[in-house]
Amino acid sequence: MTKIDAINQKILRELSRDGRISNLDLAERVGLSPSACLRRVQELERSGVISGYRAVLNPQAMGVGFVAYIAVGLSLHTKSSQESFERSIALAPEVRECHNITGNVEYLLRVEAADLAAYKRFHTDVLGTLPQVASITSYVVMGSPKDDRA
Repeated sequence: MTKIDAINQKILRELSRDGRISNLDLAERVGLSPSACLRRVQELERSGVISGYRAVLNPQAMGVGFVAYIAVGLSLHTKSSQESFERSIALAPEVRECHNITGNVEYLLRVEAADLAAYKRFHTDVLGTLPQVASITSYVVMGSPKDDRA
């Protein structure tokens, strides 16, 4: 397991902000030589601390004007019911995140749609047709003052 010391924390913070930063700029920001910095980044990748790099997309530029978090309760609390629900949700492009959680419901979804009408179609035609679903509670996102997802 790779040790996450203060320098590795700096490297991870900088890469989280800009995954396309050059090794030379990264080394300068974290106070290492370029070769030492590259070795550390490669070790973080090899050990799985860094599992990949991705583009951060602008939802509005892609036509997403509506975001909601949805708490979903299942009618049956069985493994097969959960697996069936998860398979169905994996096929829904509107669902950007699906988390199995503890508490009064089994799942928390983050859903993106073009607008309220598109969300209503998803709510009715996708979630509303799944036999495992017993309850749906929507929380509409009005703003995101902090969002560190990459």
